[in-house]
Amino acid sequence: MNKADLVNELAVRMNVPQYQSRKFLEAFQDIIKETLKEDTVVLQGFGSFAPWPQAERMGRNPRTGTSCVIPSRISVKFKPGKFLLDELNS
Repeated sequence: MNKADLVNELAVRMNVPQYQSRKFLEAFQDIIKETLKEDTVVLQGFGSFAPWPQAERMGRNPRTGTSCVIPSRISVKFKPGKFLLDELNS
């Protein structure tokens, strides 16, 4: 499922026009992004998104084989919640 499919499904389930479901989804994404800059996002029963600092490390270009330094960055880890795992494994 891509973003367009998700917007369409939200519009159907919420019984609203697609532009409203798109607006809702974009607001949700913005809130998640802003919160992850400072803290973990926990959606009870679904899962949690946590910022994860990755250290600088050595890598290599797969085409040329030359070594290069991959700079440090912040990534995100997702840990699924109990109810989501139960639903997927039932």
